Amino acid sequence: MPTERWEACLAGSGGQGIISAGIILAEAAVLAGLNAVQTQSYGPESRGGASRAEVVLSDGEIDYAKTTQADVVLAMTSDACAKYAGKIKAGGMLIVDDQVDRIPAGPYRMVRAPITRIAAAELGRAIVANIVALGVLAALTEIVPMGALEQAVLARVPRGTEELNRTALRLGFEAGRQTGLLTQAPANDSSRTSTTGVP
Repeated sequence: MPTERWEACLAGSGGQGIISAGIILAEAAVLAGLNAVQTQSYGPESRGGASRAEVVLSDGEIDYAKTTQADVVLAMTSDACAKYAGKIKAGGMLIVDDQVDRIPAGPYRMVRAPITRIAAAELGRAIVANIVALGVLAALTEIVPMGALEQAVLARVPRGTEELNRTALRLGFEAGRQTGLLTQAPANDSSRTSTTGVP
């Protein structure tokens, strides 16, 4: 958990549930006893346009709601990765879906995880990729306890989908724990091979 200030930028395209993921992460942090601020932006199209959620967490007062030097950027698309990887502070972390095929070089650790593939292939519902992504993020950063995150997820998802989303979160968490870290993101990395070993 952060002792002063921790920043995350979650980015992708409309329809991927990025905004919902940011809200859930902030609510989980509050459940864990932290202060949280969440802001969002999205393109004019409800699906396919750019979408971004920023989350700032602290155990003290938060005097500025926007990310300035992100500890983590989670990018679900190549466009999002190209646009927001530069927001990561030195030594921070870039988490990308393994369908992202262009990754800028930078002084950060990079994690590639099969977020969309888990949602679509293992669960048969690509729509829960945002919940899988939260599980990956939680495993890699340990920023909020898994119990608080699960509680926040279940409070937000539609009735009747609780078990699906609980499974998505746990599969994401397992994938995140298995994922290896690279010391620096390679420029123009076109590999789509996951480092998690999930087929």
